[in-house]
Amino acid sequence: MSVSKPPIRPTIQSILSSATQTIRWLCLFCFVTAAQSAWSQDSVEFLNGTTLSGKVIEIRKADKEFDFQSIIAGQSVARTYQYSKIHAVTFNGKRFVINPLPSNSGPVTTTDTAHNKAVIRSSKEVRQIIETVGSSDPDWLAGTPDNYPNTLDLTWPMKPSGPWNESKNVGQFLWGRVNPNPSRWRSGIKLIYGCIDKHTSNRELLQRDYASLADKYFVLFQDYPRAAYWFQKANVQVNQKGGIHLAECYYRLGSKPMAMALLRGKSLHVDAIKLLGEMDELDTALKIADQYGRTQAFNEAFLNAGDALRSAGRHDEAIAYYQQILDRNRARNQEYLQRYKGRARDSINAIKLFDKADVTKVADGTFTDTAVGYNGDLEVRVTVANKTIKNVEVNRHKEKQFYAALTDTPKQIIDTQGVRQIDGTSGATITSQAIVNATARALAQGAK
Repeated sequence: MSVSKPPIRPTIQSILSSATQTIRWLCLFCFVTAAQSAWSQDSVEFLNGTTLSGKVIEIRKADKEFDFQSIIAGQSVARTYQYSKIHAVTFNGKRFVINPLPSNSGPVTTTDTAHNKAVIRSSKEVRQIIETVGSSDPDWLAGTPDNYPNTLDLTWPMKPSGPWNESKNVGQFLWGRVNPNPSRWRSGIKLIYGCIDKHTSNRELLQRDYASLADKYFVLFQDYPRAAYWFQKANVQVNQKGGIHLAECYYRLGSKPMAMALLRGKSLHVDAIKLLGEMDELDTALKIADQYGRTQAFNEAFLNAGDALRSAGRHDEAIAYYQQILDRNRARNQEYLQRYKGRARDSINAIKLFDKADVTKVADGTFTDTAVGYNGDLEVRVTVANKTIKNVEVNRHKEKQFYAALTDTPKQIIDTQGVRQIDGTSGATITSQAIVNATARALAQGAK
């Protein structure tokens, strides 16, 4: 197909006298024209700023969409993208802007940019971000090499056969080798995309794949737009952990009303307690904790309630919830009992040390202490100089599902210069609280 181009000067004059929409359509015109020429490596920039490399294989101007081919999990995959989701396209070394990047301006409620709570957005804005960003691939995906054993069964059946085998079952491989190993996080996500492409005709497997992909985006990268997009496709419910994660995505992206609408369900997963606490809905959180207090899940509920109260500065009430765990002295087995009691005891001790843990009262030096994590003791080394926390480092631990907590929580402690109001890293609050508890004990050592 050939396109007759108008003279350059009249076109520029026309643009200068037209509205912004005219400029956008001219860019689309250039986009279609340039696509007809040969290319060696094209790229697409999405409205969130991420970029995907590959090739444009077909453009349908009338439908305002195009097909783009890239390498996903070692396979050549073609997907259709709408013009409305694209910021810019580069063809043959030339870049064309299709849509301006969305503005993030809005009323600021907090400076907690690390957890994406700095901007309040309307439900419409949040849904647009989820649809635009969530349906796109991260810019690193195409260039990430496969990293899994040749023995892995990529059909990934719902119920694996035989004993636990991380070299055969995809789910067990993701749990045992990907989650604890940050160097495998990207390739793990790429693996799931590959499984999705294999399961297009099996709805049950697809729903499982969608939920797994969402979980990885949520807990490994705190990529809330993509996590929300895939949680929605998986149709997660609020009586599941994934449903609470979806509500948290809405909240982190700037819409508390969307999160609260989801959390109006009658049966909420126990993780809702901590999230509601972070959303300043403590009364609701404590009602749920007390409901769980009449079930076998009371230990998790009371720990979450204590953590929520502690973050809100209601320390005496937090201690009361932690103490109930010690007083009831009950769990599914001895290993879990010692774990729950250790976390409750460490949390009570940390609260009692808050005054001593004030960095303005701590002498210069490096201090080391431990606290109980999910799989055992976790050790933290804290460096203080000139009444400032200079460094917090987890130098020994047994955690296997720590996700980003080992870097995120120390950063929060340094940023806030204290341990009183630290949000638990999404999906890894147990490890996060262990780091906070150990840091409080370490700082208390240096109190003057």
